[in-house]
Amino acid sequence: MKVEKLVEIIGADFYSGVPDSQLKALCNYLMATYGIDPNHHVIAANEGNCTALAAGYHLATGKVPVVYMQNSGEGNIINPVASLLNDKVYAIPMVFIVGWRGEPGIHDEPQHIYQGEVTVKLLEDMDIATFAIGKETTDEEVEAKMAEFREILAKGKDVAFVIRKGALSFDGKVEYKNDNKMIREEIIRHIVKASGEDPIVSTTGKASRELFETRVANGQSHKYDFLTVGSMGHSSSIALGVAINKPDTRIWCVDGDGAVLMHMGSMAVLGANKPANLIHVVINNSAHETVGGMPTVAGSIDLVAIAKACGYPNAVCVDNFDDLDKELEAAKARRELSLIEVKCSIGARDDLGRPTTTALENKENFMNYLNSCS
Repeated sequence: MKVEKLVEIIGADFYSGVPDSQLKALCNYLMATYGIDPNHHVIAANEGNCTALAAGYHLATGKVPVVYMQNSGEGNIINPVASLLNDKVYAIPMVFIVGWRGEPGIHDEPQHIYQGEVTVKLLEDMDIATFAIGKETTDEEVEAKMAEFREILAKGKDVAFVIRKGALSFDGKVEYKNDNKMIREEIIRHIVKASGEDPIVSTTGKASRELFETRVANGQSHKYDFLTVGSMGHSSSIALGVAINKPDTRIWCVDGDGAVLMHMGSMAVLGANKPANLIHVVINNSAHETVGGMPTVAGSIDLVAIAKACGYPNAVCVDNFDDLDKELEAAKARRELSLIEVKCSIGARDDLGRPTTTALENKENFMNYLNSCS
């Protein structure tokens, strides 16, 4: 189905969301049509944020907004859907467009398997009427379903189109880039060299894939690393939990800007606890690169100032490898909570692989290694 037709059928003029590779056609269409325009299209920090923003749009205009997301974001919308949108509360109508990663019978990564199994059930449990769009779904079928959905929306209820793999297409081209020079995989190689045998907790997406392949290229064990393949935005909290309980072991968190934005409150908790053995490295390319490259707001905010305001004793930003190496060594030497923001380009190798160990193997090897640390 052409994404332009879906947009026409829905008939909304405001979209907010968190980008998803399954919805790349929609994301690219919105960027090509509106870019980032507060009147028509906003990429928000997390899916709950999108839902609340869209609720505000409805309160101000009386119109029905659209929120798009990967199905992994359903957990973030449960609270606002149940306690804000629901017709027993404020009866705020909304159209959700949900990318169905891990659909049963379709091969996907381990972090998507269970989420895929419960995707439709979670929506239905939240009293959201659903309709799945696949490659064979006709425009007429979507038009008929949207006619039904309009009656539901008129009652202050919510609806969702669940998008199967390859269901949407967009012929337009959108280029995502920035002016930064440092390449993320090379940044990770420098972090690995500096960290030695210290444990690393890495964030969702290509950063963890590049960390895994760096270990392979170095002939190193994967036992040093916990790869947060799902649960976007939570790697720094995982690292905090490890650091608190292993106070004599230096812990590194390799994070991304989209993940930091998604649950920025974790920085306040980190700053309040001030684990002296934690080094938080945020690789900032101001993009949701793993799902296509759509922008985040991290290019227009001051992460260093935010970290310091949250209580980090040390926070710096670097944009070249000489400064990166210097700050990595300084963080190792000072024995205080430190944040290093690294300005990064957009892009990765076309042949970048995925971890060849299972998630359970990764967890068990990492736990065994932690137990061997002093």
